[in-house]
Amino acid sequence: MELILSSLSMLAQWDVLAALVIGSIGGVIIGAIPGVGAAVAIAILLPATFSFEPIVGLTLLLGVYGSSMYGGAIPAVLINTPGTAVNALTTYDGYPMTKKGQGHRALSLAYSASFFGGMFSILCLIVLSPVLAMIAPHFGSREIFLAALMGIILVVVAHRGQVFAAGMLACFGIFLSTIGLEPAKYTKRFTFDQSWLTSGVDLIVVVLGLFAISQALLLLVDKEHHPGSAKVEGNLFAGLKELFAFKRVATVSSSFGVLMGMIPGVGEFTAQFLSYTYAQKSSKDPDLFGKGSPEGLIASEAANNAVPGAAMIPLLALGIPGEALTAMMLSVFYVHNVIPGPQLFQGQLDFVVALYLALILLNIIVLIFLLSSTGLLLKIIQIPTRFLGVMIMTLSFVGVFSLRNSVTDCAIAAGCGVFGLVLKRLNLPIVPIILGMVLGGIMEVKLRSAMARVNSPLDFIDRPIAAILFTAIILILVLHVRTVIREQKARRDREEDTSETSTQQG
Repeated sequence: MELILSSLSMLAQWDVLAALVIGSIGGVIIGAIPGVGAAVAIAILLPATFSFEPIVGLTLLLGVYGSSMYGGAIPAVLINTPGTAVNALTTYDGYPMTKKGQGHRALSLAYSASFFGGMFSILCLIVLSPVLAMIAPHFGSREIFLAALMGIILVVVAHRGQVFAAGMLACFGIFLSTIGLEPAKYTKRFTFDQSWLTSGVDLIVVVLGLFAISQALLLLVDKEHHPGSAKVEGNLFAGLKELFAFKRVATVSSSFGVLMGMIPGVGEFTAQFLSYTYAQKSSKDPDLFGKGSPEGLIASEAANNAVPGAAMIPLLALGIPGEALTAMMLSVFYVHNVIPGPQLFQGQLDFVVALYLALILLNIIVLIFLLSSTGLLLKIIQIPTRFLGVMIMTLSFVGVFSLRNSVTDCAIAAGCGVFGLVLKRLNLPIVPIILGMVLGGIMEVKLRSAMARVNSPLDFIDRPIAAILFTAIILILVLHVRTVIREQKARRDREEDTSETSTQQG
């Protein structure tokens, strides 16, 4: 009880509450505007949060992170344009419901499913906290190194069909993290006698370039686009009641979101795919999926909104981000010398509980705002895309320059922005670069620390948790190789069948 009161006193400060409200409502608005997304918004906000207290900065970023997917459902349902990438699956059943004249019902179900998924993941997080507090102290340098390595591998293998590209980009991110003075003897690495490279490549500069500036360039070089308008008439509160008719789908989908969120590098897309597949196979009306099924809509929204709460588990317990947005949040921890991991649960458990309570308040604030202000949001999503591009570009360069008042940082961010634009045009992933930079730094520090107590390769995995993580890594690689071989065999069989058919027809 004393712990909860201490955490509530942290949240009761006016600046924390203001950050929570601004982040929650701002995240909904940002998510509702196609072409922006939470990654761009968090990248722009990062430099500003460094001057705040840790709880204020993290509450603001959590608000944007946790609420953007709520807003992203609005254009996905009404105009068949997902506000954020993870709302793409929502268009499958949300927009067909709108075409049937059930737009208010679709939005109401999306809001309700999102709220259910978000609250479900937070409750799981709270229940798991005592377990995390017990397990976390058993993670030493070897275990954290192996967990970070597993995160890199999972990020790479999660990009099906682009594994080689994702691996190369992750290695590029690890290379960027090595530029500058190395942490042990402070010798220069890859600086090529250039003084401006001595301090290394700043993560925030790269994040702003790859996410924000590249998106601004994409909006500016594409054709001017004015998102269409739509009207919503009806009772948006009805979905809260209707959700109970599909409570099984909502619960299972949220569970998938929690499980996938806990595993570094997996995230919303896998959770949505598994949830949608389960909902379709277990439905009494599977043919309705893709044509306006409320179960499909609930599965998609419950799964993706359950991920943010669960993604905080590896971040807080081990200091290992699962994807780009939590990697950005990790930088806020480091700037304020608050190191996530075993020590955080042992010495600052009230801080951790305060973050959990902030997530609960976030979901309540967002639901109230959406149920009362959807009409206003429908006007906001009609902002011209090129105007958005100019605004994002301006704010990005202001944020980069404010970090160290460095024109060099602006030049690096611009170069990363052009590189990010090329990657987006080629449909290649950006996330592996960021996670490579973050996890690469963690891996180097922990490996150096671990090697002082390792005499043979087997000493590295002589403890139970290290052995489990090493076994998991081997299992992931074996399963991936097996999947690739099966896919290649299936592709060859299809090609042979096609050639035989064409020969017979000839």
